[in-house]
Amino acid sequence: MAQQIETPSGKWAGDENFPVASRLIARRLRAPVMRFYAFARAIDDIADSPELSPDDKIARLDAFADALSGGTNPGDPALAKAEALRKTLEETGVTAQHGLDLVTAFKQDAVKNRYADWQELMGYCRYSAEPVGRFLLDLHGEDRALWPFSDALCTLLQVLNHLQDCADDYRKLDRVYLPESWLAVEGESIEALARPSASPGLRRVIDRCLGGVEELLAPAAELPRRLRDPRLAMESAAIVRLARAITKALHRRDPLAERVELSKPAKLAVAVRGVVSIVFERRHGPMPAVAGQATGTPS
Repeated sequence: MAQQIETPSGKWAGDENFPVASRLIARRLRAPVMRFYAFARAIDDIADSPELSPDDKIARLDAFADALSGGTNPGDPALAKAEALRKTLEETGVTAQHGLDLVTAFKQDAVKNRYADWQELMGYCRYSAEPVGRFLLDLHGEDRALWPFSDALCTLLQVLNHLQDCADDYRKLDRVYLPESWLAVEGESIEALARPSASPGLRRVIDRCLGGVEELLAPAAELPRRLRDPRLAMESAAIVRLARAITKALHRRDPLAERVELSKPAKLAVAVRGVVSIVFERRHGPMPAVAGQATGTPS
């Protein structure tokens, strides 16, 4: 029944680049986080389905939004993930707006395949990325004054995902998140993404995007320091450290020639360093910088 509306891709939390509801999150909150993820995964898969027309995608996404809002057809098993999230939101007191914002982003994906400039891309991330962190902060009862720090972290994670997937997004979905104006400056076209490796011009565009990520890393790194919940602080510190490592890897490696990602052992090692660092900092103050490494440099 669910597949009458859903278009499952087979992807799940374990396939993501960054942890989803890891053991660092309080046990009582892991199920709500996973229900939010399941909702997000379902609507993302609809937006990415190569078989559906844009109008069909939007109709299905609207049905998810209606179910999340408690609309006209409650209990529809084809919308079970939206129903489950709606009930969770009622129990926890978290607004449905975060989920509805994700629907807005994926409806945009259904009809928009190009981004003129960095600012337009940041506007997309406002709906595709920022709601995830805002949901987590609200779920943990954190101060909404922390939203800008969470927004920075979620946005840079979204851009990193775009860079990791830039070749596949173009080849499979004809979708490009690289700013067209930056490609034009380098004398490149969208078709450069079809090549087996990045040209010098495309490489400069990728590095320019990574420069934007690095600007966002500074406010993002403040998030774990300001959170009240120590477990969420550890989770966010691990994610910040993973983001720095993937940024560094993307500077060195070509996302057209290979899938640029960390191995599972490397992910674990990097995440543990992030956790240890924030635990130490919250107890004793900032850890001393490693010799030869500038403070804040991606590592």
